[in-house]
Amino acid sequence: MLKVKDTLRSTVNLTFDGRVIKVYHGANAQDRFDQEVRVLRHLEDRGCHFVPRLLEADPTRLRIVTTNCGQRVEHLDAQRCAEIFQELGKYGVRHDDADVRNVTYRNSDGRFCIIDFEFSTLLGQPNQAPAEVKP
Repeated sequence: MLKVKDTLRSTVNLTFDGRVIKVYHGANAQDRFDQEVRVLRHLEDRGCHFVPRLLEADPTRLRIVTTNCGQRVEHLDAQRCAEIFQELGKYGVRHDDADVRNVTYRNSDGRFCIIDFEFSTLLGQPNQAPAEVKP
């Protein structure tokens, strides 16, 4: 496994078979875990193809496993970055951390993708109780 991120909020590893493993820790870890799981399921249900697909969610370990959406983007002009994040609106999501560090590029189809949904908002929905998280 390759550690690609290790911060106060999470640790992210990339497996050799291409899965991404994210473990939440620090302040509000449970809430951030619940929100990312909720948003990824919401996006999958609506057919959004430029975000990771949730493969596994373990609420006892605050750990998710997702598909890999490509390599992180180092440089992207502000207008293009904004356009990529605005696309989420069609799927009822606002990212709320719309920064280039949350954009990847998937070589297989030449698509910019968006990652890291723990601070995202589901649009048009009232404040939600924590999601029921299924393993």
